[in-house]
Amino acid sequence: MNIVAAVQMVSTPSVEENIATARRLIEQAAATGAKLVLLPEYWAIMGLSDTDKVAVAEPLGSGPIQDFMSSMARQHGIWLLGGTLPLASDDPAKVINTTLVYDSEGRHVGRYDKIHLFGFTKGTESYDESRTIVPGRNVGVVETPVGKVGMSVCYDLRFPELFRAMGPLSLIVVPAAFTYTTGRAHWEVLLRARAIENQCYVLAAAQGGEHKNGRRTWGHSMLIDPWGEVKTVIAEGEGVVHGEVDPIFMASVRESLPALKHRTM
Repeated sequence: MNIVAAVQMVSTPSVEENIATARRLIEQAAATGAKLVLLPEYWAIMGLSDTDKVAVAEPLGSGPIQDFMSSMARQHGIWLLGGTLPLASDDPAKVINTTLVYDSEGRHVGRYDKIHLFGFTKGTESYDESRTIVPGRNVGVVETPVGKVGMSVCYDLRFPELFRAMGPLSLIVVPAAFTYTTGRAHWEVLLRARAIENQCYVLAAAQGGEHKNGRRTWGHSMLIDPWGEVKTVIAEGEGVVHGEVDPIFMASVRESLPALKHRTM
């Protein structure tokens, strides 16, 4: 069976503390029989200020965050998709918000840099990721034991053309730190829309709770099938959701409603 799992966290400003939490939750995910495990956005650090992540940014290929992810993948024999972690950029004041993929032997085999940077202002609530993040430029797709996986991060979810550019997929992954405000309004409906229009599974791993920096994230990590049905979900707090990516069911959806074949644009 093609079991996949998503880890939900309430990350803190401490990388060491978050690694300990991720270790425990990855172990829970692996115990479900998952072949692929997804961590949330900003799993390694949710700083007291936006600039805190710059101080712990790692060069590609080395550092405690990447070493941990590689070792967890190898130890549990899973494909581990690292939510996002801060990679060093050419701009010393900014990072690259990156998903790294490790195979079951702990080898780095894929990467996606978040393209769309979140900006939101409503009353006293305001965010602007472009102040500390360099945007990515390339679509991220990786072949895994559960099929072809398309990678996205959080705010990317609002841009359906990104997912169309990936081609037919078995699974879309969405590590995220949706705010409570935007998550309550749009999170589930956007995830279900991406599953329905691409006729594939969607696995979303979220931050979910009150953080030490005062931010509240929406949570609701979930797995959605190609018909748009939510198969499993966890509301808030730490935890793991898991379920099956069923290629037979996915093929039946595409056969009965061949929307991907009917595309003309």
